[in-house]
Formats: sequence, C-alpha cells, structure tokens
Amino acid sequence: MACSIDPLVVGKVIGDVIDIFVPSISMSVYYSKRITNGCDIKPSSTAHPPTVQISGKSSDLFTLVMTDPDAPSPSEPTLREWVHWIVLDIPGGSDPSQGKEILPYMGPQPPVGIHRYIFVLFQQKTASPPMEGPTSRANFKTREFAEEHGLGLPVATVYFNAMKEPASKRR
Repeated sequence: MACSIDPLVVGKVIGDVIDIFVPSISMSVYYSKRITNGCDIKPSSTAHPPTVQISGKSSDLFTLVMTDPDAPSPSEPTLREWVHWIVLDIPGGSDPSQGKEILPYMGPQPPVGIHRYIFVLFQQKTASPPMEGPTSRANFKTREFAEEHGLGLPVATVYFNAMKEPASKRR
C-alpha cells in the first residue's frame, strides 16, 4: 500500500483532491506511455481520451473522474478543481467505453505552470440513476461529488503532470 499512496501524498493529491484511502483495485492509464504517479506528459499527447483498464469482476461497477486541481494556475488555483471527464457504471474488468459518459473528455490544456491531472476511481454500490454532468467544469469538488453519489473513498488513483508546450514544439 505505501508504494502506491506515498506519491499521492507527496504530490498533494491526497489533501487537495481526495482523502487517504487504501487502494483495492488495479487501474492502468495509458496515453503515449503508461501513467505512473507524478510522471510528465505533454498536453499534445493527451488530446484524445486515454486507454484505461480497470480490474475487478464484471458485476462490479465503477465511476471514473479526471480532474485538475491547479486551474488556472498552481500558485492561484481559483478554479480548483477543473473537471475533465466523468464516466459512470464502468463494469469491472473493462474500460470507460463500457460505461456511461456524463461529462465528455476534455484534454489537458494548462495555461501556465505545471498542472496535476488526476484520475480517481470509485466503486459504486449500485448502478447510477440517470443523471446529467456538472453544469460547469470549474470549481468541481471530487469529495462532494463522491459524497453526493454515495461513492465513499476512492479504490484507485493515478496522476500525471503537464505544462504548456511552446507552440513550436507541439506535434
């Protein structure tokens, strides 16, 4: 457990976005490479949704939230959190394409500084009732969302860092 929690504490993911938890599900996230906690990814590599693989039984259901707690600037995160993606009812042993997307994916576009982009996975107790996504991406609160929907603590979390790329370096 310590190996998977420590980078989340050091990166202030635990504290800024979620509370301390015990990981119980394996979640792999891939863009141009596998995401490991605190790795750097170029925003140009994140324009499309990542490949996400979730362990668990097919009868298990999960909710995935992707958020940026550093918007618009890490030194002044007045829009904390900016939510990038929400998918509900993802069956265990599958990926978000098998769930219900209530907020379409929006790739990272950090305007200034180094931003953390966090994938938080929750295990659902039951299938979600029909719902709409948030009306605004700004000032989202992962903790409040989890509480409002009876999700409890996360079962897996992974994050990466990204910063604005110079226009000449984008591919």
